[in-house]
Amino acid sequence: MRYPIIIHPEEQLRKPCEPITVVTDELVQLLEDMYETMLAHDGIGIAAPQIGKNIQVAVVEVEEGELFELINPEIIEAKGSDIDVEGCLSIPHVYGTVERADEVTVRYYDREGVEMEVQAFGYLARAFQHEIDHLNGKLFIDTMIDRIPEEELEAYVEEHDHD
Repeated sequence: MRYPIIIHPEEQLRKPCEPITVVTDELVQLLEDMYETMLAHDGIGIAAPQIGKNIQVAVVEVEEGELFELINPEIIEAKGSDIDVEGCLSIPHVYGTVERADEVTVRYYDREGVEMEVQAFGYLARAFQHEIDHLNGKLFIDTMIDRIPEEELEAYVEEHDHD
């Protein structure tokens, strides 16, 4: 099932989410629905508050076939710094640069309830941080450095691709 995306400034996006205490069949179905919703909107990540759910669940797929279903994710280590462009399904047509850690270690639970850790670099690290921020009621526009007009986005990305 595809969910509608909650659009900023909807208050739901600013609420810290509740942790999951048990993985249920309904939660597993929600993970699948979130993935379907993310793909339908051409995203690389989606967090539960973006579909109106106040729970600590996010889905990230930067590389096709490398899906992360994150239950109660937390960043346990962050290193380095990188500035790059971000956008958000909940803030359509808005893009801007954001400084984030270049490397993160994320601890989370998978759909089986197994505790996992993943070390991520670059774009994947950025995606994890963006989605975990959503779970804490924080949006990329809160820390945006420079806004990039949508009509200039492609040129900006091409120009900065070598950074």
